[in-house]
Amino acid sequence: MTVFPVTALRSVELGTPDLAGSVDFYTRVWGLEVVAEACDKVFLAATGNDFHVLELKQSDRSELRKITFRVGSAEELAALFARTVASGCTVMREPGPADAPSSGERFVIREPQGSVLEFVHGDRRKAGSAVANRPERLAHVNINTADIESLSAFYRDVLGFQLTDRSKLMAFLRCNDDHHAVVLAEARANGLNHVAFLMPDLESVMRGSGQVVDHGHPIGWGVGRHGPGDNVFAYFIDPQGVVVEYTAEVLQVDQTYRFRGPDEWVWPPGRTDHWGIAPPKSDACKKAQISIGFSGA
Repeated sequence: MTVFPVTALRSVELGTPDLAGSVDFYTRVWGLEVVAEACDKVFLAATGNDFHVLELKQSDRSELRKITFRVGSAEELAALFARTVASGCTVMREPGPADAPSSGERFVIREPQGSVLEFVHGDRRKAGSAVANRPERLAHVNINTADIESLSAFYRDVLGFQLTDRSKLMAFLRCNDDHHAVVLAEARANGLNHVAFLMPDLESVMRGSGQVVDHGHPIGWGVGRHGPGDNVFAYFIDPQGVVVEYTAEVLQVDQTYRFRGPDEWVWPPGRTDHWGIAPPKSDACKKAQISIGFSGA
């Protein structure tokens, strides 16, 4: 059994040029719920036991401001901080009490390629459960990187993640039994590719997607079933240009899982998923997946 210092992807923080519009989309359309407002941010929860999974903050542009991971112990938090500093990360917040309503102890760094990462321990939880057609928690975050091998090594060697699969353009990394919590996508520029929210089941992906379509947001890619991770997917573009995904049935793996590389993760011509029914990704979705940068503050 592998013991990971990071135990889960907890939340992401997005900057938005229309805070009220983004809150409306993620509550009325996407299925999240406002649980707090503090520090000029709005905190939104899914139905699971994380106090929140999304932070929204007014910004001049759409941007990824922060990715937050939960750490297994106070000792691991201290050890992670030491390793990130030694690896050349920029310290943005020293270890100490978190200023979010979820509390706990935390530190914040910017890794060498520019994304801001927060690590927390002892953060507040809530009673949670799976609710049909609504997100339960975050599933993964997909990051664009101009140097995929370097960033993959950082997640493995410094943060303690494990590489589960490697396709031609993507590296899939895990920190628990989920096949992946972080996906790295080879790209010309560093930034956010998309954020995936876990739905309770396939039926919820289908019905949830139908609800989003009913609100005027077309599917950008899907519905289909991915190769690495074997998860069901449906991609959308939020009103501010951020790509978000409903997903379910993420493959659960352990140390017996056999890593597969780019030579094995191939599809027949014209196919983009396991089922062979997903239409090609829309041009708008492709553009959005390379349009969201990291916060500079």
